[in-house]
Amino acid sequence: MKKITKVVIPAAGFGTRFLPQTKALPKEMLPVVDKPVIQYVVEEAVNSGIENIVIITGANKRAIEDHFDNPNEDLIKNLIQGNKLELLEQVKKISEMARFIYLRQKGPYGNGTPVLTAEPVIDNEPFAVLWGDEFIYSTPPRLAQMKAVYEKFGGIVISGVRIEKKEDLKRYGIADLEPVEDRVFKIKAIVEKPDPDNAPSNLMTGGGYIFPPEIFSALKRIQPGKGGEIWLVDAINLLKEEGVPVYAVEIENAKYYDTGDKLAYMKTVVDFALRHPSINGEFREYLNTVLLAA
Repeated sequence: MKKITKVVIPAAGFGTRFLPQTKALPKEMLPVVDKPVIQYVVEEAVNSGIENIVIITGANKRAIEDHFDNPNEDLIKNLIQGNKLELLEQVKKISEMARFIYLRQKGPYGNGTPVLTAEPVIDNEPFAVLWGDEFIYSTPPRLAQMKAVYEKFGGIVISGVRIEKKEDLKRYGIADLEPVEDRVFKIKAIVEKPDPDNAPSNLMTGGGYIFPPEIFSALKRIQPGKGGEIWLVDAINLLKEEGVPVYAVEIENAKYYDTGDKLAYMKTVVDFALRHPSINGEFREYLNTVLLAA
């Protein structure tokens, strides 16, 4: 079985739910305390043994490339003059984490299009996909847990997180499951945004994927689905029908952070501020003050 060394990070969306802020700023670059969302995603991949980061970009996404590039000379000079050597090391390490490859998305709308865009650089290997505007915070990293399942079972592996509130099940793709071993399930079907009373489980699947290279052929063979878009789930279902097993791994010690809408994003910022070593104490005091004044 070939080693997984590449992750594809789709980051070509318009971020319409954050306009006007995302008119020029990519939604993936929205800050969570002192790092952009996409850096958390890249760090997860690197901490899971990934060597090559393939970012699928679109219009007005240059800030992503600049962020992961070497720091410019003016910034370096400013940090040295200000004796901010620790900050200098931090910004230098960003570009040294992995090899970064950027491809401009082309083709119809749909979450399958950025995956298909990556085909020329995958070289007929299995690879991972992580979305650039959401992440799962876990120990060990989500992708490391997924890789362990892939190395044992092969097929397609999708990350899963339990949804605690029943009423929230209607927001996600929920899996119909067949147990395989502890925290590993074979997926019989994924029901998109089910009625909570009829949901097949409370395991939300999505956000992280490991695919065999055959996913590209499937994406080319499926017909556009809802809204005329190319949907990744349709390609997954096609491979499943052709005998490729699809597994869900319930991520251990996990918390899912969806930064794709305003409220979820603000909750994410608050959570990470409360665990940030340099501001958590004062920030907690501030929140308590706000709550008492409300």
